[in-house]
Amino acid sequence: MTALIGATPSFAAGAPNVLLIMVDDLKPTLGAFGDRTAISPNIDELAARGSRFERAYANQAVCAPSRINLMTSRRSTSTGIYEFGMDLRDYIPNAVTLPELFKRHGYIAESYGKVYHVGHNTHDDLASWSAPPVKDHVIEYLDPDSTGGKPTREEALFNEVPVEGDVWIYAKTLGRGAAWESPDVPDDAYADGRTAARASNRLAELKTLGKPFFLAVGFARPHLPFSVPKRYWDRYDPAKLPMPTFERLPEGAPDFAGKVGGEITAYKPVPENAAGADYPDELKRKLIHGYYAGVSYVDAQIGKVLQALKRSGLEENTIVVLWGDHGWHLGDHGLWTKHTNFEQAVRQPLIIAGPGTGRPGQAPAQIAETVDVYPTLVKLAGLTLPSNMQPIDGIDLTPTLLDPTRVLRPYAYHAYNRPGRVGQAIRTARYRLVRWVSNTGGDSVYELYDLEADPGETRNVVAALPKVRVELERYLDAQLKPRPPAPKKHRPQ
Repeated sequence: MTALIGATPSFAAGAPNVLLIMVDDLKPTLGAFGDRTAISPNIDELAARGSRFERAYANQAVCAPSRINLMTSRRSTSTGIYEFGMDLRDYIPNAVTLPELFKRHGYIAESYGKVYHVGHNTHDDLASWSAPPVKDHVIEYLDPDSTGGKPTREEALFNEVPVEGDVWIYAKTLGRGAAWESPDVPDDAYADGRTAARASNRLAELKTLGKPFFLAVGFARPHLPFSVPKRYWDRYDPAKLPMPTFERLPEGAPDFAGKVGGEITAYKPVPENAAGADYPDELKRKLIHGYYAGVSYVDAQIGKVLQALKRSGLEENTIVVLWGDHGWHLGDHGLWTKHTNFEQAVRQPLIIAGPGTGRPGQAPAQIAETVDVYPTLVKLAGLTLPSNMQPIDGIDLTPTLLDPTRVLRPYAYHAYNRPGRVGQAIRTARYRLVRWVSNTGGDSVYELYDLEADPGETRNVVAALPKVRVELERYLDAQLKPRPPAPKKHRPQ
C-alpha cells in the first residue's frame, strides 16, 4: 500500500461506507455458525449475504485489549496491553486507528454504544472520531430488587455511578448486582435498544450528507448482567438448553491454564468462592438461559440497524462487518466468562458482507484473527496507509473472499497472560499449541490439543505428539517476542 503523507482528506467517487457492528462477549452461538439452540435470524440473514469466517479468533480474550487489537491491528503481545486501565495512545503513541484512518480519508467516523472499552480506568480514544462518541450503559438494571437500590461494584467499574476516589478501591466497598433480570419492558428500556434506535436514525441522516461514513455500533449484550426483556427469555425452553458435559480442566493441563472465580463472581447469586463446576445445576441453567436470551435480544437490535441501512438505500454500497470481541465459557471445563486460551474463550463470530466481499453465504477456509479486520477494510475501501503509523500485525483477507479455498496463513495467533507468564498460542485447522513462558526464568510449559479428535479440549496430548509440537512451535518462534505486560498509567475515571 502506498503512503498517505500530508494529503488533503478526500474520498473516491462511490467510496464504500463501513458499518462496523461490535458485540460484547458474543461467541458463535448463532444459527449461521451451526448452533441449533440459538435464535438469531437477523445475524443469520447477514451471514447469508456475506462471508462468515467459521474459524475466527480473538488475539486476546479480554474486552479492552481485544478492541485495541481490532482498532490498531496490533496484537497484545506486540504492545504489552493485556489488561484494563491501559489507554492505547499511552503505549502506541503513533497509532492511527481504523476509524481515524477513514476519517483522514474524508469519511465521517462516528461511534454509538460500546465500541472502545470504557471503564476500569480505561478511556475512549477521541482522536478516532469525527464527533464525540455516543455511549450508553453496559451494566444496567431496571428491577430495584437487582441492586437493593444501591450502586453495585460493576456499575462503579463501568462508570455507571459516581465514583469516590480510586475506582478499584471504591468498587470493593460496594455490593453485587444480580446476574440477570427479565422485566416485561420494550427493547429500548435497555441500552442496546436505545443504541439501535440512535444508529438507525443516524443512518437516515448520513444519507443526506454527501460523504461516506465509518459507523461503529457497539452492543453490550450478551455481556453480564443478563438484563434482557422477558420476551427474549421466553423464546427458550430452559429444559432444552445445552448444559456443560465436561466440567474440569483438560487432562494434563497446568492449573494456571484455567481459573477459579473472576468476573462471574461479581454478580449474585453466583457463589464467590466455589469452582464453576460446583455451581448448582439450577444456577448453571439460568446463566446459560440468560446468555442465549442476550444473544436473541442483541440479534433483534442488530436487525433494526440492518433494516435501517436497507431503508436508507445505502446497503449496496456499505461494507458491513459483524465482530464479537471474543468467546465465552458457558460451564465447559468448569469455567465461566472468558480470560483463557481455550477454544470457547477465543473463538469469535466474524461476518463481512457488502461490495467486494465475495459470494453470498460462503465460509472461507482462512483462519482469521481480530487484527486482520483492519487491513481487510483498508483494502476493500481502497485506502492507503500513512508511513509513520504503527506496524500492522494482521493480513488482508480479501483474497480469501474472492477465493474461499485460498489460505494465506495456516494459523491464528492469540495469547493470554497469567501472573509471571505469557501463554502464546497457535491455532491451526486441527491443533492448538499453547506455550506458557515464564517472564523471569524462561522455562516453558506446553499444552497441545487435537481439536479434530478432541473438539472439547479434554486432553493435553503434547507428550504423545512431539513432532506436532515442534512443527507448531516454529510458528510461535516466527512471531515477535511477546512483550511483558506494560506498567499501567493510572488516571482518574
